[in-house]
Amino acid sequence: MLEKCRSAKERWGGVSEIIDTWLEERQTLISIFVHLPEQHINEELNNKVQSFCQVLMDYLSSGHFEVYEQLLREGSDFDDGSLEEGQSLLPKIQVSTDIALDFNDDFSNLLNPTVQQIREFSLSLSKLGEALEERFELEDQMIAVLHTSHKELVEG
Repeated sequence: MLEKCRSAKERWGGVSEIIDTWLEERQTLISIFVHLPEQHINEELNNKVQSFCQVLMDYLSSGHFEVYEQLLREGSDFDDGSLEEGQSLLPKIQVSTDIALDFNDDFSNLLNPTVQQIREFSLSLSKLGEALEERFELEDQMIAVLHTSHKELVEG
């Protein structure tokens, strides 16, 4: 997952400050995510999960309220069918948003967890990881459709 993130940043980094910042947030999110399973079940785990949930919510918000809007506006400006293609990705991305919001609601405070809560946390973390990986692929498609395809036209 981290390698795919680096690859996306190499492909689209520098194209737009908002996209650059967002891809950096994605890399931070992934970095925190991959280290969560290494945490001991104590206050440190709770702190790391809270930090992860905050970065996750920031990433989701940036996507929905900044990046997607900018990309859709660009697709609208070019009126070449890319807007419709980009909009068709939004419901697919929303699936992972719902999973992430549920994770945040359920685990943003994991102080003194029971064995059952740790089991649920582990299963939810795995489900979230799969959803995020799919989300990142869909977001990369959105960038390709709505931004990269117009890059030469904007610069030329």
